[in-house]
Amino acid sequence: MRKLLEMCPACAGELIVTQQTCVQCGTSVIGEFQPTIFSRLSPENLAFLEVFIKNKGNVKEMERELGESYWAIRNRINEVIEQLGLEKKNVEPAETQAGMSTRRQEILAQLDRGEIDVNTATERLRGVKA
Repeated sequence: MRKLLEMCPACAGELIVTQQTCVQCGTSVIGEFQPTIFSRLSPENLAFLEVFIKNKGNVKEMERELGESYWAIRNRINEVIEQLGLEKKNVEPAETQAGMSTRRQEILAQLDRGEIDVNTATERLRGVKA
């Protein structure tokens, strides 16, 4: 089944659902229905959120189930939060210790996903400390 569209493909305006049909009996209901914020999620992030809820937010259990590191899971949680529109991404690079910690997390997550090798990660982590 296709994902619910959020914006008009012609003008990028807001869309509303105006008809729903039962897959079992074919009954149709016509009206104006507002999609939930969860309609904004990609199928991958929706599946991730289901695992998060099933594990009651326990990241250790998610690590076991998904086979991903703590930092990879934390980054995916942040991605879901951003996709839901609950938190805006920082546009300016943070000069604080918290900002450096976030950058370290991103580097470690890239290493965990196999996007960079150990030497590249080490070099980048040294750059964060400077």
